[in-house]
Amino acid sequence: MNHLESTGVFRAFVKNIYWERVHLFLEIDLDFKENISEDIPIEFYGVNALGQARIKFDIIEHSDNHYKITANITNNGQNRCVPIGSYTVFVCQGENILADCETDISIVGEMDNFSRQFLYARQNKSYNIKFYVGDSNEYLPFRMRTLNLARTHLNFPSTASLSKKIKKAFKDSIFAARANIRRIMKLMYLLNRRKRKKTVLFLTEQSFEIKSNLKAVSDRMLERGLDKDFKIIFSARKWSDGPFSVISWLKVLNKISQSGTIFVDDHVPLFDWLKLKDDTMLIQLWHAGAGFKSSGYSRWGQLGAPAPQSCHRQYSYGIAGSKHIAPFFSELWGINDERVIATGMPRMDEYLDSSHREVLIKELYEQFPICNGKKVILYAPTYRGKNSSTAFYPYDLIDFKGLYDVCGDEYVVLFKMHPWVVEDIVIPEEYSDKFIDVKSYPNINNLFYIVDLLITDYSSNIFEFSLMHKPMLFFAYDKIQYSFSRGFHRAYEESAPGKVVYTFDALLDAIKNKDFEYEKVEDYLEKHFDYIDSGASDRVIDWFLLGKMPQDITDAIMKKEEEMENMMLMDFTLPEETDLPAEEA
Repeated sequence: MNHLESTGVFRAFVKNIYWERVHLFLEIDLDFKENISEDIPIEFYGVNALGQARIKFDIIEHSDNHYKITANITNNGQNRCVPIGSYTVFVCQGENILADCETDISIVGEMDNFSRQFLYARQNKSYNIKFYVGDSNEYLPFRMRTLNLARTHLNFPSTASLSKKIKKAFKDSIFAARANIRRIMKLMYLLNRRKRKKTVLFLTEQSFEIKSNLKAVSDRMLERGLDKDFKIIFSARKWSDGPFSVISWLKVLNKISQSGTIFVDDHVPLFDWLKLKDDTMLIQLWHAGAGFKSSGYSRWGQLGAPAPQSCHRQYSYGIAGSKHIAPFFSELWGINDERVIATGMPRMDEYLDSSHREVLIKELYEQFPICNGKKVILYAPTYRGKNSSTAFYPYDLIDFKGLYDVCGDEYVVLFKMHPWVVEDIVIPEEYSDKFIDVKSYPNINNLFYIVDLLITDYSSNIFEFSLMHKPMLFFAYDKIQYSFSRGFHRAYEESAPGKVVYTFDALLDAIKNKDFEYEKVEDYLEKHFDYIDSGASDRVIDWFLLGKMPQDITDAIMKKEEEMENMMLMDFTLPEETDLPAEEA
């Protein structure tokens, strides 16, 4: 690279810094004393003290000499966090480095406020982004430092207590067990090397059953007779019910080692620390369509967020309902946008099949005769609490009498709580002619066929229900608290496909006045579904297993990989008089 920044002909000033979850945004003004060619685009790179480019910023807005650029600090394009080190931001054009970004005087006093700390590992470790002004007598160099920190004990040295010794022994035993598992895997990979290419594993560590998208794709493979071309195997365990027996471990490791393609349906804790072979294709068929709740790296820094290296980093691909929402999934998995493929949700193939729908509607009216001749409201919120063991819903918020009165002769109400909520809703006897608890009904999607109005909050069930082209209401009484505990990856009111209310009285008024803001449903459908058909399972099979990926998708993936390879080869070796710290990146 040609260093022209020392000439002072071109200058760049960072005027503002802000964050959206894990996305860093910089607003930069360029000051050019000479005209530059408009044929070659301006680019922005984060370069460490060794002269290596490790961040390529995306330009999201450009007007005259004002640029707004961004980078995801949990994924620098290589499915990893921005590496540890001190960075300067260079403005480049082709092979020329035009400017070293300076700190505008207006934000110098705010640099610490712009810095961020992202806690992980049960808040015992932290990935930090710190902004500061570099040393110089002539200008105010803009600098960014990334650090990875761990908790240390601040007490005076003392003899370890018995409890600490036990904890250390337990931790050491876990590390030893993992090391042994890795050794076993190495041997199993060697023994199963000839089986891998044509073996497909459907794996879940969240349930004892193969369900949802995994079941839809595996069933479709069998329907198409692909079991003649591939060996199809299954593994279903519930990680939360561990520890597992030696036999259980040997079985799952053997299946993983002989599989060239592995489909998973959720986070697999085993893969947080067990590295798969590079030629294994790991495909995430996550069941969620696109709700509001943050997950994975999109809620980095909060309790339950993943470590810098995790299962998510190993995904070859993930799936989504549309290209528009693919970035939400790539953000939470910490992988590149191009690797999230808009196939649609396989589990919805049957849901969208008209003959299946006709059969289910008849069965539902027979099972729930209360719904015959009435409009049906489904009250189906998500749970509150940290996890399955603490899940609950505050039933005292529900005004049964008010809801009963609003129903009149027009509506009946089905209550279906999240499966994690153990405590059942208690419906007063005097309202049982219009209210019924359907928690035991296994598949909420089937209920949608006879539902005329969905009442929910932050649940992803809106994804499926939107396809019914029917209205929704969102009872978000605790939106502020929920946003702090779980977080949203989109502005809630803007993305909810229906009217949002914050009190039960407002909910009743919306039902009474049929004030549902239905137009939001149609907008939601347009953005969230590239396909509304029963072909998602076939697309997953054809594109991932049979090598028939559309060319535009393949080209986009290759372009991103080439861009990252070129960035890694760029040499930004700095002049000796640079003021950057000399610590390693």
